[in-house]
Parts: sequence; structure tokens; C-alpha cells
Amino acid sequence: MTALTNSTAIPAEPPKFSPAALVPNALLRTPDVCAVTGMARPTLYEAMAKGIFPRPIKLGEKSSAWGAAEVNMWCAYRLAGKTEDQLKTLVIELTEARKHCA
Repeated sequence: MTALTNSTAIPAEPPKFSPAALVPNALLRTPDVCAVTGMARPTLYEAMAKGIFPRPIKLGEKSSAWGAAEVNMWCAYRLAGKTEDQLKTLVIELTEARKHCA
């Protein structure tokens, strides 16, 4: 008989794939952000109010979206177990970086 292997083992290094690497300037609407982050819409807006999730970019009078790279960076911080203070710092950095985009 062969020994069973543990197929749920976590790899030592996370995969290098990131949707933002494929389309770094993609814009995600609210349902997409909720799907990517796993947050419900009210939780998303609560996180923005607390300063631990970036606010969206206004696309027009009645529409807004988030940059995929920002959302992916936030997810990476969350997965790494960063504190709320560290998330707040990230949000400030991401918001400031928007001012320097061409």
C-alpha cells in the first residue's frame, strides 16, 4: 500500500501570480471588489470609514471604482496578518501614490 500524502499543505512560497500584474491599471467596481476581498458591501464601506480600505476613484458623477493593484496590495497585507494601523498606513500610501500617477 502507498502512504497517503497531505494535499492541503501550504506551499513555502506563495505563487507569484497576481491579476494586477496582468492588467495593473484595471478598475474594479464594487461587486468585483467585494468578490475579491470577500467583504460584503456594508463591510467594505465600514472599512473605508475606518480608514483601513482605500476610497474609490470617481469615474463620473454616478460611478466609481478601485484600482486592481490597490485592491491586490490590500489583500496581500490582509493575508500577511497586518494590523489595522498597518492597513491605515497602506491606505495613506496608496492614496498619496494616486497623486503621482501619469
